[in-house]
Amino acid sequence: MPVQAGRAGAVEQQGRSAVRWAATHAVVRVGIRVRARAGNPDAQVLADPAVRADPYPHYERLRTPAPLTDGALARVSVHHDVCTDVLRSEDFGQIGGARADRLPPVLRLALRLAGPRPGVSPVDPPSMVAVDPPDHTRYRRLVSRAFSARAVAALRARTREVADELLDGLERQAAANGGRVDLAAGYADLLPVTVVSEVLGVPVEMREQFLEWGDRAAPVLDLGLDWATHRDVEATLVELDAWWRGHLRRLRRDPGADLLSRLVTEVDDDGAGLTEPELRATAALVLGAGFETTVNLIGNGAALLFAHPDQRRLLAADPSLWPNAVDEVLRVDPPVQRTGRRARRDTTVHGVPVAEGEWLVLLLAAANRDPRVFPDPHVFDVTRRNAREHLAFASGIHFCLGAALARMEGEVALQALFERFPDLAPAGPGQRRGTVILRGHRSLPVVLRPASRHTRPVPGREPAGTGPA
Repeated sequence: MPVQAGRAGAVEQQGRSAVRWAATHAVVRVGIRVRARAGNPDAQVLADPAVRADPYPHYERLRTPAPLTDGALARVSVHHDVCTDVLRSEDFGQIGGARADRLPPVLRLALRLAGPRPGVSPVDPPSMVAVDPPDHTRYRRLVSRAFSARAVAALRARTREVADELLDGLERQAAANGGRVDLAAGYADLLPVTVVSEVLGVPVEMREQFLEWGDRAAPVLDLGLDWATHRDVEATLVELDAWWRGHLRRLRRDPGADLLSRLVTEVDDDGAGLTEPELRATAALVLGAGFETTVNLIGNGAALLFAHPDQRRLLAADPSLWPNAVDEVLRVDPPVQRTGRRARRDTTVHGVPVAEGEWLVLLLAAANRDPRVFPDPHVFDVTRRNAREHLAFASGIHFCLGAALARMEGEVALQALFERFPDLAPAGPGQRRGTVILRGHRSLPVVLRPASRHTRPVPGREPAGTGPA
């Protein structure tokens, strides 16, 4: 009887999942394809992985003098000043749980009958990125201490240790494989997940499992998923949620000195802590965001430096340029390509009326190449004076909580990599991830040509340019 009940429950959950997919992603997929066939550049990026491999020329087709232009699903902006102003405006909030608000009444009814997505999700409340003040303020205040400039500076030496350990491993792999290794799987993936796991008190030996969960759950940020991907995303969220429930119970019994142990018991100024769902949502978001963005930053940075050997020579000659180089990577090929905001009231954006409830899509990757802000915007220049003005981490109250950590990890990881292997070269084309919002590499095959041992940094003595950014 319990087995039959379990099967019946699984069938019911799959049915509810199918309704959620049909009412949201399936409808959106049709709309995107219609708009793509009509020639809309934004829709073509969303619809075609081949276009998405290099979306930047298509973003430029959206760069008109108007502050907003028609995108695939909503009006979009590619302008740096417009995106910045919307991100900082109190007239706009997160889309979060309002994703279904613009659906026809019959589809909204279907979603209500299907019920909420199983397991906590980074795009649904109570996730920090899906809510506005006062909830957002409370969540961020409790978590932000772990990502302060002082906390990140204290992690720099440990991050370099992790980088050197992983590079030792790459060297061993290369020796056994004719010099060829996958830089994504063997380095870019592992460094950020190792560091953030230690920060959060998550077992580092589970890092491969977290990378798998992260890869499978990442499409939750996108709209217009196919049925198989949607079903796998929801199954992954259930698995993750179950693990978090058990892990938080373990931390209550045996807390450590990590962030999650503090969050389990810590209370805010008003005496209130995080509820159980809020804890799980916050833990999942901080872990995922703590490595997803940086994984892509390291891979994108390596690929850009492969393509621009002149910039590698500049960095080798002047290592103090590495912090700026990381910001230039974030500007030219950001890990997060776009974000959205919903108008909380009738308002205007640079003189253009926007109705309450309307969504705007902000193409961060295009804003980062705004020629009014960045001269020669398509040129990768590690000496660019205003590289740090990019919007890769968004802006306003939802500015990326882990920005300082991502910058530091990107700097340490890329500098350590190219110091150890100054002649590192690609071994064929890399494979991009299939996601829309997150842009990075699934694989990045390279050939290692180790430098002479005497050129490697002396342990415990960091070269110039490795101080806190």
